[in-house]
Amino acid sequence: MQIVSVSSLKGGVGKSSVTLGLASAALADGVPTLVVDLDPHADATTGLGVHATSELNVGRVLARRSKPGAIRAVAVSSPWVTRETGDGGKRRLDVAPGSSASSPLDRSTYRAADLSRLVRALEGMAADYELVLIDCPPNLNALTRMAWAASTKVLSVAEPSLFSVAGTQRTMTAIAHFERDSPRAVGSAGVVVNRVHPDAREHRFRVDELNELFGPLLVAPVIPENQVWQRAQGSAWPIHRWPGADAEDLADRYTQILRGLLATGAPAEEHASAGE
Repeated sequence: MQIVSVSSLKGGVGKSSVTLGLASAALADGVPTLVVDLDPHADATTGLGVHATSELNVGRVLARRSKPGAIRAVAVSSPWVTRETGDGGKRRLDVAPGSSASSPLDRSTYRAADLSRLVRALEGMAADYELVLIDCPPNLNALTRMAWAASTKVLSVAEPSLFSVAGTQRTMTAIAHFERDSPRAVGSAGVVVNRVHPDAREHRFRVDELNELFGPLLVAPVIPENQVWQRAQGSAWPIHRWPGADAEDLADRYTQILRGLLATGAPAEEHASAGE
C-alpha cells in the first residue's frame, strides 16, 4: 500500500487540487484508494462530494489513541464512484472526511507519541486499499507531521512563482529535518509543479529554477493552469469524467503522475519543463 502525503508549507498553491487530480486518476485506473483529509478547511472532502458529520470525520479518530485500522470507522464512499461507473461497479474511492474537528491538532507542539496516531489508524488497511492520499494542512504542525510519519512518500506542491519556490525549499528542508529528528523515515519525496502557464516567461523561468534545485525529484509532467479545473471542482466532479479536450489533457497528466508514483515507488525521475 502506497501512502502519499500531498504537502506544501505555502498556502494557495493548489495542494487539495492535486490531491483531487490524483484521486480522479486512481478511480479511472481502478486503483482502490482512500483519501484522508487532514486539512481542517476540508477542501478535498468538499471536492470529493462528501460532508463530514460529528461522527464521520478524521479528527474524531486522531483525537485519541485509536485501534489499528480505526480510520475504517469514519471512511465513506465518494459519489465520484457512481459518476465514474454509473452503478459503482467494483471501483473504490473512500474518504476520511476533514473538518474543524481536526483543529485542536493544528498546532506546532506535539509529543513523540502523537506521530503514531495516523500510523496506527491506517494499520491493516492494505487489504482494502492500494493507495492512500493524505491532504495535509499548509503548515508544519502536528497534523502534517502525523501524515509524514505514516507516509511512504511526500509530494510537495509548488507554483511557478518566487514565493512558492521558496516555500518548496522550506518544505523539502522540513522533510529532511523530520527524517533527522524522527524515528519514522519518509521513503521518498518529490515536487509537482501546479498552475503553469507555458507561454508565460516567468513561469518557464521558475520551472527551470525548480529543475535546477530539485533535479530528478521534480515530477513530470507539470500541471497547467486551466479554468476547466475550477469548473470540475465547483461541480465536485472527477476531471477524468469532465468533457472536452482541456479536461482530457489534465486527466492524462494526472494519470501519468499517478502511474509513475505507483510503478516506481517514487516520483517520476524525468525532468519537467513548462511546455510538457
